[in-house]
Amino acid sequence: MQQIRQNIENYAFGVCTYLGSKLNVSTGTIRLYFIYVSFLTFGSPVIIYLTIAFWLKFRHYIMARRHSVWDL
Repeated sequence: MQQIRQNIENYAFGVCTYLGSKLNVSTGTIRLYFIYVSFLTFGSPVIIYLTIAFWLKFRHYIMARRHSVWDL
């Protein structure tokens, strides 16, 4: 079960894990709230989720580029 959860988290951008670590809340709780809010608002939080995922990947890309420049 742990391996399945790890694979899902690796392929699902890590947004819930990031928010959980920043807000000091368990990842499972954030996922449940996301699911509940998605049902109540007909899926509009998916746009917020994808925006945060894009921002995290972009930030990771910028940080990787910055470190590669400093390594020269």
